[in-house]
Amino acid sequence: MVTPLQYGDPPHLGPFVLQARLRTAPAGLVYLGQAPDGRAVSVAVLTSGAALDAAARDRFVTAIRDAEQPRAGVLGWGATLLHRVRGRAPADTPPIVAMHDGRAPWVAVPYVPGGPGAERFLDPVMVSGTLIGRRQGPEFVPHWLGDRTPAFPGPPPPPPPPVGTRRQVVLASALLATLTLLMMVMLWLLVFRGDEEHEPSRPLPATNFVPTPPPVPTSPEPQEPSPTPSEGGSGSQSPLPRSSDDGGDDI
Repeated sequence: MVTPLQYGDPPHLGPFVLQARLRTAPAGLVYLGQAPDGRAVSVAVLTSGAALDAAARDRFVTAIRDAEQPRAGVLGWGATLLHRVRGRAPADTPPIVAMHDGRAPWVAVPYVPGGPGAERFLDPVMVSGTLIGRRQGPEFVPHWLGDRTPAFPGPPPPPPPPVGTRRQVVLASALLATLTLLMMVMLWLLVFRGDEEHEPSRPLPATNFVPTPPPVPTSPEPQEPSPTPSEGGSGSQSPLPRSSDDGGDDI
């Protein structure tokens, strides 16, 4: 029954673009996809739990590789597990278009409405019965049986770091050597050359303090005493100043 893709379904597997779900099997899921040339394909992928089981993953990959080998005899789809282990695939197994056998293996076959599809390679993953015939004891149930999440291939590894050309390597080496030499010269100038050019400071001359005599005040120059008037009115008197109104002597 064809159903739309659900949340968690991969948009593509390898070169095939997934368009819908065809079937949900206990060991994996089957999708309807489209090849790059436009052909419709049936793509089967393990569930994430089955992909983590090394034995289940090996059974899935072995069934795919057995189908790629030339068939020895004609067997129906009811072949036993012993025949599958011996490498004889059923006659109605569809031809393989592409496969991937990594950590999340898948296989793609041509899509034929109503015909066998990629789900044929999921049947050997579920072990039923024993190699000696009749089943004895409890039924074997794998721990991942309830998982319905498809296994995704891991993200591609990061690209390798860019590798410089020979010219770039030589230029970078020359620049590094120049910077190293410059740093060594500066270190030599700061450490060794600084010690050689450093001269001891000369002591300052001794200071001699010579005492000086204290200053001596100078005496004023003697002046003529002013005449004083006598008691009897005799004696010389100081001449009165001449007024400017008085006429002077004729010249």
